[in-house]
Amino acid sequence: MAKSYDVIVIGGGPAGYVAAIRAAQLGMTTAVVDEFVYKDGEPSLGGTCLNVGCIPSKALLDSSEQYHKVSHQLAAHGIKTGSVELDVATMIARKDKVVKDLTGGIAQLFKANKIDWLQGHGKLLEGKQVEVTPTAGKKKPQTYSAENVIIATGSKPIDIDAAPLDGDRIVNSDGALEFTEVPKRLGIIGAGVIGLEMGSVWSRLGSKVVLLEAQDDFLPAVDGRVAKAALKEFEKQGLDIRFGARVTNAKVGKNVTVHYEDKDGKQSMQLDKLIVSVGRRPNTADLFTEDSELLLDERGYINVDENCRTNLPGVFAVGDVVRGPMLAHKGSEEGVMVAELIAGKPGHVNYDTIPWVIYTHPEIAWAGKTEQQLKSAGVPFRSGTFNFGATGRARAMEETAGMVKIIAHAETDRILGVHIVGPQASELIAEAVVAMEFHGSSEDLARIIHAHPTLSEAVHEAALSVSKRAIHKAN
Repeated sequence: MAKSYDVIVIGGGPAGYVAAIRAAQLGMTTAVVDEFVYKDGEPSLGGTCLNVGCIPSKALLDSSEQYHKVSHQLAAHGIKTGSVELDVATMIARKDKVVKDLTGGIAQLFKANKIDWLQGHGKLLEGKQVEVTPTAGKKKPQTYSAENVIIATGSKPIDIDAAPLDGDRIVNSDGALEFTEVPKRLGIIGAGVIGLEMGSVWSRLGSKVVLLEAQDDFLPAVDGRVAKAALKEFEKQGLDIRFGARVTNAKVGKNVTVHYEDKDGKQSMQLDKLIVSVGRRPNTADLFTEDSELLLDERGYINVDENCRTNLPGVFAVGDVVRGPMLAHKGSEEGVMVAELIAGKPGHVNYDTIPWVIYTHPEIAWAGKTEQQLKSAGVPFRSGTFNFGATGRARAMEETAGMVKIIAHAETDRILGVHIVGPQASELIAEAVVAMEFHGSSEDLARIIHAHPTLSEAVHEAALSVSKRAIHKAN
């Protein structure tokens, strides 16, 4: 007889493992089915984010930033270092250790919360049953039953026929984390979040980076003024971003030859490595049997309501596999919401205040609406800005690039959006999210005392600027 649980979660990434931990905290017997295997051949919790996404990319971003500082910035502080040597193997090994420490920590949390980790591929069957095909060996599939099933199978990189992956010269974002040496000339298809982050890593380490972006606009989801300021900084850093560039063919020979078309016609270039970074798609292949009757939308996402309920009673779906932004923290909060709803408690996710971050240098972060969205919707607004270059802390840090922009409703003054490009933007955006969660106004932020000297003073001054009373700039 199949073992039964209160909750079975399919997928052990940020949406799935968080849902499982919260369900276990609420007293429910819980199991997680996960099939991820790390490059060392060992099963590993944490999904894409911890293994080949958010965490390893940030580890490399930090390493590359340290290298760049030592090579180019410390002299301004009176620190002379002499020649600097880069050891890529050690840098990758450090990244791997960071990953192992965190994924091992999740396994310990599972033990502490008495969560069963079922290693293998999970498939939803009819009647809230889950078939688990073991990852390794020739063990037969096992079937488990549950009162509730939470699908959290995440997403994977989109491949394109024009640039087939070969695992060495042409890679996706996973492969971009495993280069054994710095490519002299690196191409990236796509100048979105992942493309920019990977480009930043290898550019700081010495690569000549070219990003081929099919769209004509830079980061269309970002506020226009912030995107423009960010693009200016990236171009200063040497990132060669070409817009309206559609790749038609990429072939591996002695080098990677890339053919593309732009406003000037047909073009080609020779590269050492090529990263394909054109977005991600939900992992729904071989996820359920036809008789389970799980409903997908036209793009392959699992169809859910505002509380992440699917069309099947007792079956939920969260994270990248459902509508909304593909962000780890969004998936985690959906996981918590669903676990609490199953336990009979109120659960809620406010999709209007989810923070977004691009971990380039300078960082880009935002929450709420952009100016272009508000104009399109006909919402009256006022906005205020403040440059980091006018703050003492940013000056002292030699991190003067960027700005804070705050948008408030013209009549109620409620904060509608906050947009930041600059140092520590990923941390500064949290203050804005808290203010927006409590329906705060620009006046509220303007009246809160911010410590001096800090980067957060730029948020304070931007709030003052909404009503044209910033102190440290001309209004």
